Amino acid sequence: MTASVKIDIAEDTILVGIAAAPGIAISRSHLVNRDRMAVIERRISPAEVEPETAAFKAAVETSKCQLREVKEQADSKELSEHLYIIDTHLMILDDEMLIGETVSLIREDLINAEGALNRVLRKLRRVFDKISDEYLRERRSDIDSIGDRLLRNLLGETCESLTDVEEQVIVVAHDLSPADTVQMDRSKVVGFVTDVGGRTSHTAILARSLGIPAVVGLETITSLLPSGLPMIIDGSTGSVILKPSPETFRDYLLRKQHYDYLETELLKFRNLTAETKDGQSLALRSNIDFVSEIHTAKEQGAHGIGLFRTEFLFMSGEGPPSEEEQFDIYRSAVEQMAPFPVTIRTLDVGGDKFVPEFNLSDEVNPAMGLRAIRFSLKEVNLFRVQLRAILRASAFGPLRIMFPMISGVGEVRACKQFLERERQELLSEGIDCGEDVEIGIMIETPSAVLIADLLAKEVDFFSVGTNDLIQYCLAIDRGNEHVAYLYEPMHPAVLQALLRVCRAAENAGIAIGMCGEMAGEDMYSLVLIALGFRELSMNASNISRVKRIMRQVEIVEVKQILERLLSLPTAEEVVTELEREMRDRYPEVFTEAHI
Repeated sequence: MTASVKIDIAEDTILVGIAAAPGIAISRSHLVNRDRMAVIERRISPAEVEPETAAFKAAVETSKCQLREVKEQADSKELSEHLYIIDTHLMILDDEMLIGETVSLIREDLINAEGALNRVLRKLRRVFDKISDEYLRERRSDIDSIGDRLLRNLLGETCESLTDVEEQVIVVAHDLSPADTVQMDRSKVVGFVTDVGGRTSHTAILARSLGIPAVVGLETITSLLPSGLPMIIDGSTGSVILKPSPETFRDYLLRKQHYDYLETELLKFRNLTAETKDGQSLALRSNIDFVSEIHTAKEQGAHGIGLFRTEFLFMSGEGPPSEEEQFDIYRSAVEQMAPFPVTIRTLDVGGDKFVPEFNLSDEVNPAMGLRAIRFSLKEVNLFRVQLRAILRASAFGPLRIMFPMISGVGEVRACKQFLERERQELLSEGIDCGEDVEIGIMIETPSAVLIADLLAKEVDFFSVGTNDLIQYCLAIDRGNEHVAYLYEPMHPAVLQALLRVCRAAENAGIAIGMCGEMAGEDMYSLVLIALGFRELSMNASNISRVKRIMRQVEIVEVKQILERLLSLPTAEEVVTELEREMRDRYPEVFTEAHI
């Protein structure tokens, strides 16, 4: 990577990436060298096996020491609620699939340490690339980050530390690790952009939590500009403006002032109730992956956990977590979140991806294959262990259990039978269980929408997973760049599906919520309230934003807007009409800059 301009950049050159963390940053670029290292695989002699193995193990220990230092620095900066991400990387450094297989390749295939590590990393990347769920697929960035750290330590290379930045800059890099993000001096690094990454990568999640505007997935930005180039990034829209003109600079300076003012205003709403001006209340909850995220959720005013993803418990170590390990984690979550409920979703991935000892064959279409509840009902021992742990934790506070990717009544009844069987088994062993564990399902398949009235008779609550529901309803793969533009949350078919589910829940008298990305989008959340949703679960950082808007609108008016939206034939017309209505009716909330 060089410091020379690769192309002639015109004034007001606009690039568009993925909006990873909201906010506007105006400064000069600071190019960070994160080039991938060239790895040469070579054969070694039997005499070199132990030295290569020792070198690899030393690199692992060095990497662990570096990450522990990052944890200490983060703790001293009062960033302790984000340390779970560094803990995840430390767990990866103990993972048998990464560490054990690398050592095995050195010894059995007689190849050098960096060559062996590179083979294992390629294998892991292929595994993650097959995952349909965007959030889980983005965990590949954690593998890349750890792999890069290990390779640099193996080869004795160092990389530039962002703690050395001396003036306000926008960091430009091919990629950044969560450790990089935690170490950023927020008074100096006012934003960052990267070639790769997605909105659900750990680096992006950290940026949102820390309030650092970020745009990722720009593909080639590191090859386009040098250090010191004036630029603007809008982390709310994904726009990057290179060499802004005086007019553009003034425009974005005003937008930044407006955004910063709104962010300050949001602090006033954290502890207020979530209700509209005409008294319609809503439960705003948080989505989490780790118990350590509950601290942030409570700080942001979450009234419970609407989605506790349990996939990460199955991604580290040499096998699935034991009943005791799961019980300790679930109990801790319940105790910390009380008196508000914790909703635990059972394992929502395919076994071949994260439980390798089951050795399932590759599937042509894993998004529609043996995954989620289908996998759990096949691998019943794994399912029973998780259910026992959840039931035991329910004795320590309000807990709800949620089954993913339900497509029919038969699956629900099978899940309930397993749950009741484990409850009776625990009681016979003298082990307490909660008496009022609510049972819910995720609505994320078209079949579940079509028979929502029948499913509602079987459970206590619905939670709509819009990420998959939209994908399946519109028959598009969000991960395919050729059709990703068709992913439209406001598509008329999606609105009709949501309306059908809400009516089924209302008629059956059960709770209806949402835990997909739509729930945290402040403009969409008003449509959801009008449709009949009474629980929304989202990233904790979005709770105050949604609450602020709710408290300034009237549900009667929003329902009038919904009637108009339901009559429109295209997603584009729905979005245009929604934006116009909100701007006209609530100009103090939905300004041009906000939208």
